[in-house]
Amino acid sequence: MPPHRAPDASRRSDRSRRAICDAALSLVGEVGYARTTIEGIAARAGVGKQTIYRWWPSKAAVLMEAFIDMGARQADGAEGGGVPDSGDLAADLRAVLRATVDELNDPAIEAPTRALTAEGVIDPALGAQFVENLLEPQLTLYVTRLRAAQESGEVREDIDPRVALELLIAPLAHRWLLRTLPLTHAYADSVVDHALRGLSARP
Repeated sequence: MPPHRAPDASRRSDRSRRAICDAALSLVGEVGYARTTIEGIAARAGVGKQTIYRWWPSKAAVLMEAFIDMGARQADGAEGGGVPDSGDLAADLRAVLRATVDELNDPAIEAPTRALTAEGVIDPALGAQFVENLLEPQLTLYVTRLRAAQESGEVREDIDPRVALELLIAPLAHRWLLRTLPLTHAYADSVVDHALRGLSARP
């Protein structure tokens, strides 16, 4: 008979962590953040709530890690990465903003994103973590693409890429947060056109 091997505690913990993260995301999507509890997450994940409290101080912290984990898994399964660089800046920006629209309209992503955004306003530490771990890596991708466009002559050299990227993503975030008007591909395309062409009349 093969020798008996003790269970690998690290693998068991990893499975539990993944189950907890998945449970947190699914519950927030189903019942909303306010009605999601540590007890509910534990029950859905099949673990004791003391296990969750041993690893996270709050349900917001659980959701934060779950969302980061989901993003990492999506990135691992995606081809390439970053903002595409086909040589056509307008086309590349339309493609990535359309993908952003699809993500923000996806219930599985929308619910935890809204929850973390709201909690980040109330809890400065969580808000800083949200920006550092979730927003800043995405913003850096825009900066990289815009700088490449400056080098190729598509964008003026005196443009600040950090300001320019806000002209692209802030309108989508504004419409998504306020829910005043539909967030669509057509709107994303118009944001790119307005940002790249500017508002001043040209000769």
